[in-house]
Amino acid sequence: MAAQAGSQRTGLVMSEPFRPYEKLVEIMVSGKKFQVPERNSLLRCFQFISPETVPYGRFCWNQDCQYCRVTCQLPDEDEPHEMLSCKFIVMPGMEITEMSQELKWCLGSKLPSDTPVSS
Repeated sequence: MAAQAGSQRTGLVMSEPFRPYEKLVEIMVSGKKFQVPERNSLLRCFQFISPETVPYGRFCWNQDCQYCRVTCQLPDEDEPHEMLSCKFIVMPGMEITEMSQELKWCLGSKLPSDTPVSS
């Protein structure tokens, strides 16, 4: 992708509120594949997927509220990990298998109707 006008870094897309990125990476959320910007928190990637709802969710963006909790299967690991999506930088090939009720509500129109909710 070409850099936007005024960007100091050639080849990087500078687009608020996202961190600069050069490419999109593939992740799976509840069995559905999405392309999201590399070098961004998972919560920002959810915002990229659904910009009309995630910014209005009850997220603090600094690990206090716990509303962005997800369970993920990371590439090349056997056990799933529970994590806060506001703190974890997206990894290509990761799979989100469960999510908080707040995230499910925000991403609802983009996900299968049987998406599991984490406790």
